[in-house]
Amino acid sequence: MKKIILTAAILLSCLSVKIASAQISLNINIGSQPEWGPTGYDHADYYYLPDVDSYYDINAHQYVYLNNNVWVHGAALPARFGNYDVYHSYKVVVNQPTPWVHNDVIRKKYISYRGRHDQTIIRDSKEVEYTNHWRGERGNSRKVVVHRTVRDNRDDDHRDHRGDGHRN
Repeated sequence: MKKIILTAAILLSCLSVKIASAQISLNINIGSQPEWGPTGYDHADYYYLPDVDSYYDINAHQYVYLNNNVWVHGAALPARFGNYDVYHSYKVVVNQPTPWVHNDVIRKKYISYRGRHDQTIIRDSKEVEYTNHWRGERGNSRKVVVHRTVRDNRDDDHRDHRGDGHRN
């Protein structure tokens, strides 16, 4: 009887033990950033646009701008920003929820970036992580696959250079 009780106790204790688990979360949204976004960021929630004191919500694909003391979300900037060029203006990555709530702090911190035009954008980048960025290959995954061929030195005329665009 003692053996049955002891076996049952061991069995119940084994069932009640929680196995330790680890979870790694990696959030990369290179594929969802617009081609006029700045390079160098694996993840960006918002861009602050110091030239027009507005924001761009990357995930919603909308601008957030002040209109009559109210922050408005829209697919495009209003007409008063008609001369604003997203490709040649500076963008500051802001990874915090609703950054416009703290706009006074953000504006003060990044006011010196107004009028700057020296930022490399995704469209013009030569970095491998931006390969095929806005060429119809924007899936959820941003894997860059480079095909390399092993060549036989005996036949240099039949080399396959489809892979990385460079000759070996």
